[in-house]
Amino acid sequence: MKRIFVGTLLALPLAIASLSSQASAAEVIVRPAAHRPIVVARSYWKTVYVRGHWERIHGRRHWVPAHTVRVRRG
Repeated sequence: MKRIFVGTLLALPLAIASLSSQASAAEVIVRPAAHRPIVVARSYWKTVYVRGHWERIHGRRHWVPAHTVRVRRG
Protein backbone atom coordinates (compact mmCIF):
# COMPACT_ATOMS: atom_id res chain seq x y z
CA MET A 1 0.00 0.00 0.00
CA LYS A 2 2.87 2.36 0.86
CA ARG A 3 4.55 1.65 -2.50
CA ILE A 4 1.42 2.60 -4.44
CA PHE A 5 1.01 5.77 -2.41
CA VAL A 6 4.68 6.81 -2.81
CA GLY A 7 4.62 5.96 -6.53
CA THR A 8 1.51 8.09 -7.01
CA LEU A 9 3.10 11.02 -5.17
CA LEU A 10 6.21 10.79 -7.34
CA ALA A 11 4.29 10.46 -10.60
CA LEU A 12 1.80 13.26 -9.92
CA PRO A 13 4.17 16.23 -10.54
CA LEU A 14 5.43 14.61 -13.75
CA ALA A 15 1.88 14.04 -14.98
CA ILE A 16 0.91 17.65 -14.28
CA ALA A 17 4.04 19.00 -16.01
CA SER A 18 3.41 16.91 -19.11
CA LEU A 19 -0.09 18.32 -19.65
CA SER A 20 -0.10 21.01 -22.32
CA SER A 21 -1.82 24.25 -21.48
CA GLN A 22 -3.49 26.47 -24.03
CA ALA A 23 -1.65 29.73 -24.67
CA SER A 24 -3.42 32.87 -23.64
CA ALA A 25 -3.78 35.70 -26.14
CA ALA A 26 -2.88 38.16 -23.39
CA GLU A 27 0.67 36.73 -23.26
CA VAL A 28 1.47 37.57 -26.89
CA ILE A 29 3.54 40.74 -27.22
CA VAL A 30 3.73 42.35 -30.65
CA ARG A 31 6.29 45.07 -31.16
CA PRO A 32 6.09 47.16 -34.33
CA ALA A 33 9.22 47.28 -36.44
CA ALA A 34 10.79 50.58 -35.42
CA HIS A 35 13.80 50.26 -37.73
CA ARG A 36 15.06 48.17 -40.60
CA PRO A 37 17.59 45.45 -39.92
CA ILE A 38 21.21 46.30 -40.65
CA VAL A 39 22.41 44.56 -43.80
CA VAL A 40 26.14 43.89 -43.83
CA ALA A 41 27.74 43.93 -47.27
CA ARG A 42 28.98 40.46 -48.19
CA SER A 43 32.64 40.20 -48.93
CA TYR A 44 33.58 39.36 -52.51
CA TRP A 45 36.73 37.60 -51.37
CA LYS A 46 37.27 34.32 -49.55
CA THR A 47 40.41 32.67 -48.24
CA VAL A 48 41.38 29.29 -49.70
CA TYR A 49 44.05 26.99 -48.26
CA VAL A 50 46.54 25.70 -50.87
CA ARG A 51 48.57 22.62 -49.96
CA GLY A 52 52.30 22.46 -50.58
CA HIS A 53 53.10 21.51 -54.17
CA TRP A 54 55.76 21.48 -56.87
CA GLU A 55 55.71 24.26 -59.47
CA ARG A 56 57.72 24.50 -62.66
CA ILE A 57 59.46 27.89 -62.80
CA HIS A 58 61.92 28.69 -65.60
CA GLY A 59 62.12 25.02 -66.58
CA ARG A 60 62.96 23.84 -63.07
CA ARG A 61 60.78 22.37 -60.36
CA HIS A 62 60.51 24.35 -57.12
CA TRP A 63 58.71 23.33 -53.93
CA VAL A 64 56.06 25.84 -52.83
CA PRO A 65 55.03 25.39 -49.17
CA ALA A 66 51.40 25.44 -48.05
CA HIS A 67 49.79 28.88 -47.89
CA THR A 68 46.47 30.71 -48.11
CA VAL A 69 45.24 32.68 -51.11
CA ARG A 70 42.44 35.21 -51.38
CA VAL A 71 40.14 34.42 -54.31
CA ARG A 72 37.07 36.18 -55.61
CA ARG A 73 33.73 34.55 -54.83
CA GLY A 74 31.99 33.34 -57.92
